[in-house]
Amino acid sequence: MTMFDRVRVFLEMIKFAHTIFALPFAFTGALLAARGLPALSQAGWIVLAMVGARTAAMGLNRVIDAEIDAKNPRTATRAIPAGLLGKGPVMVFIALSIMLMLFAARMLNPLCLYLSPVALGFLFLYSYCKRFTSLAHVVLGICLAGAPLGAWIAISGEAPVPAFLLAFAVLFWVAGFDICYALQDLEFDRSRGLHSIPVRLGVNGSLWTARIFHFISCVLLLALYFTLQLGPFFLLGCVATCAMLSYEHWLLRGGNLEKLDAAFFNMNGYISVTILAATLLDTLTRGAA
Repeated sequence: MTMFDRVRVFLEMIKFAHTIFALPFAFTGALLAARGLPALSQAGWIVLAMVGARTAAMGLNRVIDAEIDAKNPRTATRAIPAGLLGKGPVMVFIALSIMLMLFAARMLNPLCLYLSPVALGFLFLYSYCKRFTSLAHVVLGICLAGAPLGAWIAISGEAPVPAFLLAFAVLFWVAGFDICYALQDLEFDRSRGLHSIPVRLGVNGSLWTARIFHFISCVLLLALYFTLQLGPFFLLGCVATCAMLSYEHWLLRGGNLEKLDAAFFNMNGYISVTILAATLLDTLTRGAA
C-alpha cells in the first residue's frame, strides 16, 4: 500500500468529512468574538487547529477501541480491525496531527497554547469513557464544545459568558445526537459490559434524554441571542435549528433506527451550517448598518 493509499484509508477511517459538525461552530465563535469578520490569518490557523485536534481525537479513538471494534459487526470493517492499517502508522498520523494543533494554537495566542493540553486531555479521555461511565456522550460534547470556545479565545484572548453559552449549546447538541447514534450499538455494548446512556436507560429513556438535551441546547442559543442582542438572522437560525432538531427526533420516534443516518448525518450537518450562516448574515448586516 502506497503512502497515498494509507492517507486515504486513514482519512476514511476517521471520517474526515464529519469535521463539518464542529468547524462551523468554531467559525461561529470566531465571528461572535470579533463582532465582525476575523482576520484571514486567524481563520486559517483556527481551521488548522480544528483539523489537527479532530484528526488526533478520531485517530486515538480508533487505536484505543481497535479490539472492541473488531468484535462489533458494525465496526469490524474499520481500517485497523480489518488489517488495512496498523496501529504504528496511525500513531504517526496522530502525532503529526497533535503537532499541527499545537503549532496552530501557538500562532493564535499564548492562552490557546496553554489550554491545548486540557483539550487534548478530554480528547484522550473520551475514548476510555465507555469502559467506566455512561456519560461518554457528555465528554464527547465537551470535546466538540471546545471548538467554539477555543475559536472565541483565539480571536479575543478571553472567554466571556457568551462564549460559554455557545459552548454549552454545542455540548448538549452533541451529547444529544451521540446518545441517538449509540442506540445502534445497544445490544453489543450491553453484552460486552460497556457503558452508555442507551445501556443504562434503554431506548425510550435515551430518546427522552436526547430530547431534553436538545431542548437545553435551543434555550442556550436563544440566551446567546438575547445576551449579545443579535439580529433577526441569528434568531431565524435559532428557530431553524430548533425545527431541525424536532424533525430529527420525529424521524427516530418510537425507537425507529431505520432513518438514523438521515437524523444523525444530514440534520446535524445542516444544523451547524445553519447557525454559521445565520451568524455570518447577522455579522454582515450589522457591519453594513
